[in-house]
Amino acid sequence: MTDYASDLELIRAAVLTAGELALAEREAGLKIWSKSGGSPVTSADMAVDKALRDTLLTARPDYGWLSEETTDGEDRLSRRRIFVVDPIDGTVAYMKGKPWWCIPIAVVEDGRPVAAVIHAPALGETFEATLGRGALLNGRPITASDTTDLDDASVLADARLMEGPQWDEPWPEMRFEKRNAIAYRMALVAAGAFDAAIALTPKWDWDVCAGALIATEAGAKVSDHHGHEWRFNQSDPRQNSLICSAPGLHPLIVRRTGPIPLAPR
Repeated sequence: MTDYASDLELIRAAVLTAGELALAEREAGLKIWSKSGGSPVTSADMAVDKALRDTLLTARPDYGWLSEETTDGEDRLSRRRIFVVDPIDGTVAYMKGKPWWCIPIAVVEDGRPVAAVIHAPALGETFEATLGRGALLNGRPITASDTTDLDDASVLADARLMEGPQWDEPWPEMRFEKRNAIAYRMALVAAGAFDAAIALTPKWDWDVCAGALIATEAGAKVSDHHGHEWRFNQSDPRQNSLICSAPGLHPLIVRRTGPIPLAPR
């Protein structure tokens, strides 16, 4: 078994257990409070974070750690491999009993993800990938959409943003939908259920790292809105923006999004 396959086996087992814990925590009753920025966090976020941290770092004590619910430190920058974790991506959906939440975990080596799992417990869906070995959904290979036309494309994005007046080149008619969890949006593009996911605001590594590998291994293209590739485990663990799409659509999207200036992070 390769190192990547061994890491995938480890994070897959950990995330399945974490999904059961998240469901049990919600059933038992959640404590909810707000972070400094106003976004909600629950007792389940913290319980899942601790369970994953204990399990994964016990198995790989030489790995670094980056998680939404753990205070970040510079130690991870000196580690060749790190775990990148969001205990619950889509907390609002999770709190409201909607199914569009997930637990993404990635292993990053030298700045790039090499093993990843996105588990959506309420939907019974587990997406996974290792570098160079393709992507799977519940054990079966998945492939990104082969569409090459933005007209009538199915896109996970804010329709108000996409239909706004700021675009130099207007967008064709597209079908827009929403899903709470960013990682799950990327997984849906990887599986060909949607043609693209677009977000023009900074995204934390824990939201997009696992999805980046799974989508890429499924044949999708992933970048910021200028078309620049991402690099992970940097001192600022954020990416400028998100374009995740069928390969034939990626240059068509970047041609429109590239000139748009974004507010400083």
